[in-house]
Amino acid sequence: MVAFWVNYGCLLHVKAPAVYIVPLALQALPAVLLVAGMLVSPESPRWCARKDDWEGATRVLVKLRCLPADSEYVSQEVNEMADQLEQERRLMGAATFKSLMREMLLVPANRKRAIITVILMICQQLTGVNAINYYAPQIFTNLGMTGTDSSLFATGVYGVVKTVACIMFLLFIADSLGRRRSLLWTSPMLMVVLFIIGIYGRVQPPVEGQPVSAFGYVAITCIYLWAAFFQFGWGPACWILVSEIPTARLRATNVSIGAATQWLFNFIMARTVLTMQNTMGYKGYGMFFMFGSFDFLMGVFVYFFVPETKGLSLEKMDELFGMVETVKQLDAEPEVGRTTSVHEGRSGRS
Repeated sequence: MVAFWVNYGCLLHVKAPAVYIVPLALQALPAVLLVAGMLVSPESPRWCARKDDWEGATRVLVKLRCLPADSEYVSQEVNEMADQLEQERRLMGAATFKSLMREMLLVPANRKRAIITVILMICQQLTGVNAINYYAPQIFTNLGMTGTDSSLFATGVYGVVKTVACIMFLLFIADSLGRRRSLLWTSPMLMVVLFIIGIYGRVQPPVEGQPVSAFGYVAITCIYLWAAFFQFGWGPACWILVSEIPTARLRATNVSIGAATQWLFNFIMARTVLTMQNTMGYKGYGMFFMFGSFDFLMGVFVYFFVPETKGLSLEKMDELFGMVETVKQLDAEPEVGRTTSVHEGRSGRS
């Protein structure tokens, strides 16, 4: 959102070549702030605990909670951290990337979750999100808006709509309506507004030199409606599901595969949108029919294959995907040749 308004402000108040240099240079500002923040930030308590630096973990917690080291709250938090780390070490053992991938692909419950993760991230890009994000000024121009400043202003408003809608979803909808239902109801809504835009481009395309028609304003409004619907479902909900559904042992691997898939199809969309605009009907109106059709098919996929995870703890995901027996077998295994537990390591240091 900020980047959209930076572009608009530079267009109005900055002359060439700085009009290009300033927006590009400002992209480095978040990275500079991140590095500066890392230099003054302490290590996380969990990282210290994983390194068996319990004094450091306690020291950081005391600073964060503004409580003495011997307080009941800090002691309980340290104990909970120790319990969780011990469970993770028991689950992970000496796991390698190869063994984790074998477990992900050969265990049916894990394989199902990995497939859902990959398909969800592909579907997120097939909504057309980055086709609009990256080429919003050209799309607004194709819908009849004249002047670079007008299209950039419309793009800035688009960024505001997306940001506000995402905040509303995370605060009020994600844990009330749920992830699955958010995806289900936004899929047909995305299809409808994209079809309206496509119909406008097919039956009443804008004419150069003439003002935007009433139908054109409806199509432009549909871009903003699309942005809101996307943020009420397929934007944040996919990331929530991808991070929720994996088993603890495979969570990092599963999320990394999902992120890699998302960026791969992000690249594919970014490289093909301009070709779509030039080949799929006048000013690319067919592109909106294509993405709208994808949105409908995505809803069908969610209806048959994606379960609801609202209100379930991360530990309950194995039950949801039918992996309870595997976990029970792991719990029943004798601890032969086990390494020193976290609690034993802590007691040895005290």
